[in-house]
Amino acid sequence: MGKQKILIVDDEEDILELLRYNLAREGYVIISAMSGEDAIKKAVADSPDLILLDLMLPGIDGLEAAKQLKNNDKTSDIPIIMLTAKGEEADVVTGLELGADDYITKPFSPRVVVARLKAVLRRKERQNSKNSEVIKIHDLTIHMGMRSVLIKNAPVELTYSQFQILSYLAGRPGWVFTRTQIVDAIRGDDYPVTDRSVDTQIVGLRKKLGECGNYIETVRGVGYKFKETI
Repeated sequence: MGKQKILIVDDEEDILELLRYNLAREGYVIISAMSGEDAIKKAVADSPDLILLDLMLPGIDGLEAAKQLKNNDKTSDIPIIMLTAKGEEADVVTGLELGADDYITKPFSPRVVVARLKAVLRRKERQNSKNSEVIKIHDLTIHMGMRSVLIKNAPVELTYSQFQILSYLAGRPGWVFTRTQIVDAIRGDDYPVTDRSVDTQIVGLRKKLGECGNYIETVRGVGYKFKETI
């Protein structure tokens, strides 16, 4: 197995060099970019295993770059860790909703970056092992690897977060999950996402699923579950 490639995106040369040095010591192959436009081009061309993406970039900023990366079939599955400045909580939430996997606040310790990066890559490896899985319940078919959803063989377009929530609930029909468990499962621990954010995602998901939206049941005072039988 070849060395894993990390794309570092930051417009500050000293930060690029700090990350490049410490990640290279860990055995990673390093690619770097100093703008959102360049980051997108290199992600498409080099298919890195993970992207460290600063939010404050010239031209296309980090949020727009993340959006374009997640909407591109060639780069949508590449994990993204956002590098943020203090006071950017709203941007963090927006980035996570776009599909970013984690965030690190500046100034940061290189050891923390390495640890968080390894954790995200481990989660990605576990997810890859499930990519061949197909979940079929009633009229609903979920193909994990293709990230596709079919209702009576008709495709349904879902956002990243909606797909994650649906596959998590449908993978354990009958189990009841709290909103916190849902957030932790699809994003990892300690994300600044509120109960209301989960409820909003569920509302949008049910609407897109039509009659199959009834498969997702609200458990009052607890959270949600996917019905075993209809």
